[in-house]
Amino acid sequence: MNNGKISIRNVKLKDIALKTGFTINTVSRALNDKNDISEATKRVINQAADEMGYIRDSIASYMRTGTTKTLAVILGDISNLHFSIWIKEIESCALRFQYSTFVLNTDENPESEKRAILTALSKKVDGILICPQQENPDNIRYLKESGVPFVSIGRRFPQEACSYCIINDEKGGYLAARHLLTMGHRSVLMINASPFISSAYERGAGYRRALDSCGLAYDRRLELHIGAAGQGECAQKLRKAIKEGPFFSAIFAFSDYIAFQAIYALNEMGRSVPRDISIVGFDNIQAHALMSAPLDTITHVNETVPYRAVEILMDMIENKDVDNYRTSVIDVRLKKRGSVLPFKSAVDHK
Repeated sequence: MNNGKISIRNVKLKDIALKTGFTINTVSRALNDKNDISEATKRVINQAADEMGYIRDSIASYMRTGTTKTLAVILGDISNLHFSIWIKEIESCALRFQYSTFVLNTDENPESEKRAILTALSKKVDGILICPQQENPDNIRYLKESGVPFVSIGRRFPQEACSYCIINDEKGGYLAARHLLTMGHRSVLMINASPFISSAYERGAGYRRALDSCGLAYDRRLELHIGAAGQGECAQKLRKAIKEGPFFSAIFAFSDYIAFQAIYALNEMGRSVPRDISIVGFDNIQAHALMSAPLDTITHVNETVPYRAVEILMDMIENKDVDNYRTSVIDVRLKKRGSVLPFKSAVDHK
């Protein structure tokens, strides 16, 4: 027996119509956010639908309207706190447009990324946000051919035109390195990501510009590149750099994620931040998560990349326009928290 109650699985449009007093057609149009239904009526009907546990059928909606009100988010490593923060912001912004999201992880692997794209397309998503692997642009080209609106988030292919939203990586690299240089450090180690990643290349360019602005020559031995192998590779290369030289008194890390790996490795080696080595990160994840070590970092100014990227994607979807590419570069600034001290002599660092 169900005591006269309607099972959640069986709630239909007619049940909502009976509860609200509107016609089935009005209920349907309100739930699909049609312009000819007043906002007051939509609120009443949507509230009733939520109270009754009505489950919207995205496939049926697609058959009727050609839309599913869903977005796919394709990222390289969702275990990275930076990407986790992105997911939350994307979901929050998408909800403002009454869209839901689902996330696919690629491990920065081209084949995994292709499978993620195929999965998203098979779900008939209205749009895709993707932080692409950059070993090659084949998957981005495939997405362009699919005709589904998409925005590259956090990275771009300079030779492959598409819509993208990134942070001003070159300026950020410059500000981070310049911060260390103005504190008297003249030998700054950069722990960078893989050089074929656009954000890594551009942050490296900013680092080199800062050196040049202070009359310092770039030393390739002071720029390390680590892949997606995680903390082990960062610690291994940092130990080697300290052992083999050249001497450095400060570190500019490609990301906060890498910066905290470096701090952990330095602590294991008996080095303290910032007493022995100063460090600057990138991304400002401490604005969202409490960390044991305060970190100077590069952060956005005003809007964030995820919010702006969703707005770009929604504009493409609503205007049914995928051929006119939209690009956005978010400005950055330095956030100081105390992980950088003025340089002491090399003797003091021994």
